[in-house]
Order: sequence, then structure tokens, then C-alpha cells
Amino acid sequence: MSLAFPTPERPFRWTHLLQSPRLRWSLIVLWAVGAGLLTAGDDRVTQSLERNTQSLFFQTRLVLDPPDVPEEIVILTLDDASLSVAQRFEGDPQRVEITELLQSYPWPRRTYGLVVERLLEAGAKTVTIDLLFDLPSGYGEEDDLAFQEVLERYTGKVTLGAAYLETMTEEGSEVQLFEPFGTLNSPNLSLGSVNFLTEANERIYRLGAVYQEQIASFLNLPIIPSLAEASLESAGIDVPPARGEGIFYWGLPHRTFPHVSFWRILDPEEWPRLAEAGVFRDKIVLIGTTSATFTDFQRTPVSERMPGVEVHGHAIATLLENKAMATLIPHFGLKGFLVTLAVLSLGWAVDRLVQRPGRQLLWGLGFTVLWVGGSYILFSYGQWIIPTALPAIALFLSSFSSFAVAAMNNQLEKLRLRHTLERYVAEPVVKEILKHPDSFYTMLPGHKLNVAVLFSDVRGFTTLSFQLPPEELVAQLNTYFHTMVEAIVQNNGTLDKFIGDAVMAEFGFPLSQGPEEDALNAIRAALTMRQDLALLRTYWQAENRQPLFNGIGISYGEVIAGDIGSWRRREYAVMGDTVNIASRVEGLTKELGTDIVITESLYELVKDKVEVTDLGEHQLKGRALPVRLYGLVGLREKAKKP
Repeated sequence: MSLAFPTPERPFRWTHLLQSPRLRWSLIVLWAVGAGLLTAGDDRVTQSLERNTQSLFFQTRLVLDPPDVPEEIVILTLDDASLSVAQRFEGDPQRVEITELLQSYPWPRRTYGLVVERLLEAGAKTVTIDLLFDLPSGYGEEDDLAFQEVLERYTGKVTLGAAYLETMTEEGSEVQLFEPFGTLNSPNLSLGSVNFLTEANERIYRLGAVYQEQIASFLNLPIIPSLAEASLESAGIDVPPARGEGIFYWGLPHRTFPHVSFWRILDPEEWPRLAEAGVFRDKIVLIGTTSATFTDFQRTPVSERMPGVEVHGHAIATLLENKAMATLIPHFGLKGFLVTLAVLSLGWAVDRLVQRPGRQLLWGLGFTVLWVGGSYILFSYGQWIIPTALPAIALFLSSFSSFAVAAMNNQLEKLRLRHTLERYVAEPVVKEILKHPDSFYTMLPGHKLNVAVLFSDVRGFTTLSFQLPPEELVAQLNTYFHTMVEAIVQNNGTLDKFIGDAVMAEFGFPLSQGPEEDALNAIRAALTMRQDLALLRTYWQAENRQPLFNGIGISYGEVIAGDIGSWRRREYAVMGDTVNIASRVEGLTKELGTDIVITESLYELVKDKVEVTDLGEHQLKGRALPVRLYGLVGLREKAKKP
């Protein structure tokens, strides 16, 4: 059967749309072009999808294959223990210095000076303080001067934080650079910006330098290096230019870099142990807040609340190890084109090379997993970022579209086939055909098979048509046909057609139960027709209606079966010499004085299971040799259905 679109000679049906490959290809093109355009457009929804995918990649890597964390970084934390240590040691004569320096926050700036001094003397490469000292100390000018003296003594070894912050003015809001208080801010002081850009999903993915490039430069603000860049420069570490903008996250909060509580540097017992163990020797030391008392927490791909000082630690480690995440295809137009091409190619391959809908879906899922898996490998082990979420969604939708269209078409075909077959074929046969519809469809172009063909005709129909009013004749014929068809279908026969007052049926078509069983089914159907017609005659005589009689002829042999007809009407029918013989034999029933006549070819299949009368050989029209015929009496006991 043709699956092409309707032509002027072929009327349109909406089912043709489901059958045509054009619909599937159109949907594949739709998903591919849509994914490409969204990728090229790079709107906030697209960015959020891709960034969330990258978050998933980071988290998966941390579970499956945690990376080796650089050992050069140590974080000195302003934690809850440091904020409450003065109260803990109050009255302890050995810890007077701690209770004075850490009495209440904010602490004196000379506290930081003392800590910086001890760290550098213990061999730290550099100390970076992720705090903003933009206002004078609340402990007086001498406190600032004490801190300044330490900074000048270790010029180039200490980095302080600066921040681009939004402020309100009479003219509205504006962004300004907030640097350390004037006394502290000497020309040789190392400064680093603490700012990061947040992405569409409100998380930090890119290095601090991006803020200066995209925001500070655009606003014509003073440009200073990021805190990570300034820290590495202070440590005297030369790193190659970052190939990308992305931060490589090495681990989870509090589990990535070693944390040391701030108060331990000032404690007379703790500090000697730390110094002797070389905890800070040759390290980049970051000082920052980790206590929930402070608000310096950021959303990152691996955490909802990562202390800002740890984000800086990841940025430093990224530059130190040259693992900056980079976009493999930076040009958005080219990126969108390649996504479209990839989705189209894979979607076309699935649709063209895989025929079964279920397998199409599996192959589509396979390509989707392959794409995501390849993206993960590139991301985690090559630090390359490629479009992932949108192509994966488009690939899945492409295969799902092909699957859904094919599945809907199959269901419609099954419904249409069931609706058609149930009028002509027994229910068990219908179910068997629907289990393997492909096998049935392969028979449509035409093929040879052996079947039992049954013809039944009403005797004296011409005379009857003149005696009865048309409406009464049609009503009585409909009752007759219904009864005869039920007898055929109940015995696994297939109604082929009505020819005027005649009924044609086959047994062993479209599904055969074996020659003997097909022949027996035809015999059983004929006997049921005889019995049921006798009951009908009793009913009609009680209503003073004209009784009907029929003749039945059955033959077994080879026929040609196929889908025959025009585009306006088609039917799956049989034709051939066996059909002609069955028709001729039925025509002899009145002449032979019996209502059911079978041919020798049928009798030979069931002769040990039927009772017949031998009617001898008869010459049939159109045949050179005579055919032996038998009058059917009934079934022997062993051949009857239980």
C-alpha cells in the first residue's frame, strides 16, 4: 500500500500525514533549528540550562573522580570559634593577648598585622586578606598605623581586597571602586578585586577578571587585577595566560583547602605547633570569613553557600594549575550552526536507519546519553565547554517525535485493521493478526496460498424478489446474512464478499491453522449454517414469512490473495481456479439434491472425520477433467468440537 501524500487522484486523509516521513523529518528539523537558534541567541533561559548542566558535571566529577587539590593554598578562617574565643579564654593569664585582640568584632587592625607577620615569618609565600578596610579603624589612628607598618615591611607579600560596589547618589545609583583606607593604601600595596559576575542561574562560574573586563571597563572605572591574580603575583608565581574564563571547582566547601581557625595563630600553645609542622610554609594563605555571622557566602556550581574566601581559593587554584574552563566554540553563530547540523544528522540517522519505533526511541536516548557523556568528558578532563543541554533535549525530542508519530500511526493502523477485520474474521484471528501486523502487510501485494473456499447462495431468490416488497426482502436477507456470517466467523473463517444473495468465505486465510484444520473449519461452518438456517425457517414460518433455502459448495486448493481494487475501494480478496470450482459446485447443489457439496480435494483432507455420500464425478464448466463430488451428511463424533 502506498504511503505517499494524496494526489488529485488520491483523496486527502489526515492519517496520510502520520504515514508520511515528511512529518517526522519536519519535526526533526524543527527541534534541530530551534536548538541551534536558541544556542546562537544565548538568552538567559539557554544560559541557565547550560550552566545548570555544568553544575551537574562538577558535582558528578566530585563523586566519581575527585580531582587532586593543589596543596599550595591554606585558608585562615574567621569562624565561630575565633569570634567566641575571647569569652572562652577570659581570665586565662596565658591568653591575655587573645582576649585583648579578639575581644569583639571588628577586631583591631593590629591583630591582622600580627597574624600577617607570624604567617610570613613561618614561610608563607603570600598572605591575602579577603576583607575590605575602606574605613578608618574604630580603634584610632594608631591602630591603622600599626597595620600599615606591617604592610610596608612586607611590601609585595600581602594583598588586600578592594571591591566595586553600587552606591546611591543624588543622581541615582552608581558603581564605585572601594579601596583600603588612605593610610593603608600605599602606592606599592597589592590590591585585588573581590568581585565576581553571577550567571543566569545566580551562581559564580567565571574568574574575577571577567568582572573588570565586562563591567569595570564598560563603566570607565579604575582597573585592578582580581584577588586571585594579585595573590599569585604577590607569591612570585608566574602563570600562563588563562585560556578561558571559567573557574574549575575542585571540591565542596570546607573540604577542598585546609582550614585553620584564625585564633590559633594568636594562641601561645597552638601557634608553635602549627609553625613547627610547617602548615603555612610555601603556602598562599587566604584570610576570610566562614562564620554564618557574616554574609559573605556565594552560590556556586557545587554549593548553595560557599564562603567567598573559598571561591577565591578555587580561582587561585584554577590559574595555578592552568585549568580555566574554556568554551570550545566561542562564536555564537558557528556554535548554533554546528548544534543544528549535529541534531539534524543524528536525528536523520535514527529516523532513516532504525525502523521500529521502540528502537528509534532507544537509539535516540543512546545518542542523547552519548552527547551528554562526551560533553562531560570534555568538561571534566579537558576543561572544554560545549553546548550540552539544548542539543541533548533536541536529540531526545527528535527521536521521541519519530517514535510518537510512528506509534500513533501504528495504533491508527491497528484500529483501522481491527475495525476492518472484525467484520469479516473471527476474533482470535483478529488478535493473532494484530500481534504481527507486519506479517499481514507483507501479504498485501499478492501471494499464493492453499485455502478452503466456501460459496453459499439462496435458492429461488429471483422468484422471491418478485413476491416480497423490497423493504421486507432486504430485512429478511439481512437476518439471513447475519446468521450465515456468524457461522463462518465463529468457525475461524473469513468473509470475503457478498455477491448479490451469495456469500463467499475462506478458511486458512489470512492465517492458516494447517490444511486439515482449515478444511474442518469449513465443514463445521457449513453444518452450522445448515442448522441455523433451519432454526430461521421455523421462526419465519411462525411469522408467516417466506422460508429461505440455500446451497453450499466447498473446495480446497491454491488461490492468489492480495489487496485488489482502486483508490476509491480496495479489498483483500482471493481468486483462482479453486474459487471458480467452489462457485460451480455450489451451483450444482439443487441439481444434485443436497444442500452441501464438497470436492474431492477437500474430502481427502478430512475423510476420516466426516460422513458423506459419494455423488460421483461431474464435469464443471471451464475444466477439462471431471471433479468428484461428495454430499456432506455430518461430522463423525471425534471431529466435533467439545
